[in-house]
Amino acid sequence: MVMMPPAAAQDANEVEANRAAIARSFEAWHAGTGSPYDLLAEDVSWTIVGNSATAKTYPSRDAFISEVIRPFNARMQSRLVPTMRRLYAEGDTVIAFFDASGTARDGRPYTNTYAWILEMRNGRIVRANAFLDNVALDDLWQRVEPASSTSSGRPEGGDR
Repeated sequence: MVMMPPAAAQDANEVEANRAAIARSFEAWHAGTGSPYDLLAEDVSWTIVGNSATAKTYPSRDAFISEVIRPFNARMQSRLVPTMRRLYAEGDTVIAFFDASGTARDGRPYTNTYAWILEMRNGRIVRANAFLDNVALDDLWQRVEPASSTSSGRPEGGDR
């Protein structure tokens, strides 16, 4: 039996707790009963990496949800559904590598592959770096006019 020092055991428990929280949030997103956005700290820093229309750092949950997730959802006819490829965890960081697809309001499919690097603190996402196919996102953003803002309220099943 390998004995770990108490601090190492606590760190291992925290790593597993972070991995499990993200895994559960993706399972809920897939089922349509929640999403990883439910774990966002109010002061999360969410960066969309690249050169898309949405690529920048959002300084809060409210900014990210209102500037990206709600406008994204307003362009969708059916919600985005994720399929996890791999989930990695080390220290306070969880990396989610996944595909997601849904149908846009124009009837065409939207599919993308994502890698999210999520920094966790006390069970909340405090920093995120999102990598994705920006060409696919820009195509959706330019091609599909968003529905009225009243139809895109809850941040479930959003893009990133």
